[in-house]
Amino acid sequence: MIISDSLKGYELLDAGDKMKLENWNGILLARPDPMALWPKNKPELWEKADAYYVRSSSGGGHWEYRKQFKNAWNISYKDLLFKVSPTNFKHTGLFPEQSANWDLIYDRISKRPGCKVLNLFAYTGAATMVAAKAGAEEVVHLDASKGINDWAKENMKLSHLEDKTIRFIVDDALKFTAREIRRGRKYDAIIMDPPSYGRGPDNELFKFEDKINPLIENALQLFSDEPLFFIINTYTTGYSATVMHNTLRTNLEQHGLKGVVQADEIGIPIKDSDLVLPCGQTTRWLP
Repeated sequence: MIISDSLKGYELLDAGDKMKLENWNGILLARPDPMALWPKNKPELWEKADAYYVRSSSGGGHWEYRKQFKNAWNISYKDLLFKVSPTNFKHTGLFPEQSANWDLIYDRISKRPGCKVLNLFAYTGAATMVAAKAGAEEVVHLDASKGINDWAKENMKLSHLEDKTIRFIVDDALKFTAREIRRGRKYDAIIMDPPSYGRGPDNELFKFEDKINPLIENALQLFSDEPLFFIINTYTTGYSATVMHNTLRTNLEQHGLKGVVQADEIGIPIKDSDLVLPCGQTTRWLP
């Protein structure tokens, strides 16, 4: 398992009974997590939660606040600042388990500044900001949601990266990558976080099992002659790390691309415990 523990101000205090208790820079949030099947280890800590996310029997859910606090606050990674805010969908605008990938992105790009990066399903842009800060010449940040792209722009301003070339695009990933192929555009690094199921800005349907191969195929055609890395993050249940390893490796081989493919669970250590909460998978190609 790949361990993520480099996000300053964040701690996973406990997990169990399909819930997790997190410290977000002094704000304690209790959120559902289906991977935490075991019993809670520190029941007394949960009484200190500032807010609980409660699922509805009809779908969705809502936050129950035990303490009043700001609607949004910041958390840091290296010299970057990211906005955190509880949303109606239980998310906070940041996936702390991805800090292990941010470490890799920063390390690789800082050793070869001036590269071009494509970030698909880029959400609020943590990886985008890391790539820009590390020295990328251009980062193309694509997400189907205009509101999420606006949040990413807030993160850009918080991190004082307005002088960097970051292109914020609202589009369908498959359509956009197909157009980039026709334009002859090339990228040195590609990051993607495809959903299990989603809709594009024009209601385009994305189902992981149907679209992942065409998406990888498009991405591989966009790589420059000297690629840096390819990162695919997946949260879709039912597809193991071995499945993702085989999927990426087979596509790479069909394009004659060589290198190391690493596919593994990614997780966050639980404070004062030897347990780790698994948080999806990441698959990396390092040429």
